[in-house]
Amino acid sequence: MKKLTLLLFGLIVFSSCLKDSDTLNYTYEYLPIDEAITPDSFTFGEVDTIHIKYSLPSYCYSFDRIYYETQDTTRIVAVTAFVDLEADCAEAIVQEEYKIPILATQEEDYVFKFFKGVDSDGENIFDEIIVPVN
Repeated sequence: MKKLTLLLFGLIVFSSCLKDSDTLNYTYEYLPIDEAITPDSFTFGEVDTIHIKYSLPSYCYSFDRIYYETQDTTRIVAVTAFVDLEADCAEAIVQEEYKIPILATQEEDYVFKFFKGVDSDGENIFDEIIVPVN
């Protein structure tokens, strides 16, 4: 019993020396899409590819995932980046490209809204591209 008490006491002392776990050392941000290249049209039932280009503003940023939301015939697309808040990062803009496969499952035109940033009023800005379906 004494060994168990000593072990628990040791764990409590050790855990109190660890960093404060309530402080986040990272965050996620949506990055503007610099360029979106879409096909002239989709063929119903077939897969096609959209190419997007985005820029990482420093080495603290790294690609996390594509934000892709469906609303009826509209698709909202953005890049989600992981941002390390503790690293000492050099300012260097790195442009990257990502390919998104799209299966045309609707016969209506696709409306893509590509995230371009935020205006001075805090409203999201989108570049809208309509791709018809054959």
